[in-house]
Amino acid sequence: MPENEQATTEESSTPESEEAVETEASTPSEDGSAEESAEEVEAEAAEQAEPIDVDMDEITPKVEAALLTSERAMTSGKIAEALGLNFPGGTKPVNEAIARLNGEYEETGRAFRIEQVAGGWQVMTLPEYADVLAALHKTKAQSKLSPAAMETLAIVAYKQPVLRVDLEAIRGVACGETLRSLMERHLVKIVGRAEEIGRPMLYGTTKQFLEIFGLASLKDLPKVEELRQGGA
Repeated sequence: MPENEQATTEESSTPESEEAVETEASTPSEDGSAEESAEEVEAEAAEQAEPIDVDMDEITPKVEAALLTSERAMTSGKIAEALGLNFPGGTKPVNEAIARLNGEYEETGRAFRIEQVAGGWQVMTLPEYADVLAALHKTKAQSKLSPAAMETLAIVAYKQPVLRVDLEAIRGVACGETLRSLMERHLVKIVGRAEEIGRPMLYGTTKQFLEIFGLASLKDLPKVEELRQGGA
């Protein structure tokens, strides 16, 4: 079915109640905020801890192996734990190894870097190779979001926490089915309830949303002004 017809069908469906959306959706993803706070505490402790000798020539390839084989972003703390660096300041050699690896990648003209994504680290292909990757992965086109879903996701990302009624007011159409689809893809989750009559649900984006779009945090979302200039 053509994409525009699919989007029309999706929006014309009778939206289920918000309670049904909550029931059928998968468990919301973690936002990683608690883990990030723990790493901040560890970083402060590391500054006061006595230095421990670490063989960077031994640690660096292990850090690289951990990141290359991980499908999700990994925090410095998780990498340190996996490498047995269970001491105050154990994340410092991990971060140094990442900096060393990125330096080597740049010097040798590699097509990827280790970037901060969703509060952790992940190996990412450089933007200039996007066209090559797109040509190699045409089979994934069917899993792309419809224009209606992309529009809804963008509104949630910029307006969160947002009520479904506000989403529908902005879009001018019912968004029940679209929201459920985004939740099933773990891009949107229920983040709470509004303090008003009926306690309607509030929606926001997930950690997986940040990972998929290569964002370290929501602060890295393009400014609305930049989007307008880009579309001019």
